[in-house]
Amino acid sequence: MVAEAFEYRPIDNILLNGSAMGFFDSEIVQQEAKQLFEDYQSLIQLGNNYGKFDREGKKLFIEQMEAMMERYRVFMKRFELSDDFMAQMTVQQLKTQLGQFGVTPQQMFDQMHSTLERMKSELEKQP
Repeated sequence: MVAEAFEYRPIDNILLNGSAMGFFDSEIVQQEAKQLFEDYQSLIQLGNNYGKFDREGKKLFIEQMEAMMERYRVFMKRFELSDDFMAQMTVQQLKTQLGQFGVTPQQMFDQMHSTLERMKSELEKQP
């Protein structure tokens, strides 16, 4: 599944009136970004009540966060692989912003993965 997401997709370079369509001009990219953002916001809001969840609710929340992070990782990889100027600028901005905190994008994903693994471990310890 992940390997398929990294494949070259012609949609990223659709020609429109003889000129290459920008990465962000793609309706698919816009919809994917919108859905990713909305899903992320919903999960973060839901996560505010994590402590009140029963065991199964916590397990489901962790699974949804893992899926969200994978979707985000794939989305960002598409930015990195695109030759579109604005996509490359977005990647650089993310690197710069994270760099201000001494973190790379890979470290951010690794940290999120570690946090979710710790949450799973704590959940397994509960009766």
